[in-house]
Amino acid sequence: MEIKISALKFSANETQVDFINKKVAKLERFCLSDDAVAEVTLSLQNESKKLVLKVGANVIERTADTFENAVTAAVDAMKEKLVREKEKSLSH
Repeated sequence: MEIKISALKFSANETQVDFINKKVAKLERFCLSDDAVAEVTLSLQNESKKLVLKVGANVIERTADTFENAVTAAVDAMKEKLVREKEKSLSH
């Protein structure tokens, strides 16, 4: 799985990038295609951090007090979405 990370109006530090890569890479086993691309967009909104996670046609958006919390919440939600999608395709 290819992981693309972009930060809007700031630059993400190496620790954040490593954490995102580690968490998002776990989604690969739930994807239907082997050549899936995960796009992660980070942005600052007032006091909170916003994250948009896109894998294929699936998009999850989360806002939290830290990027780590936003990443964890988005990855958990995306995992559930991908599992449902995979189960649906296998049942047909």
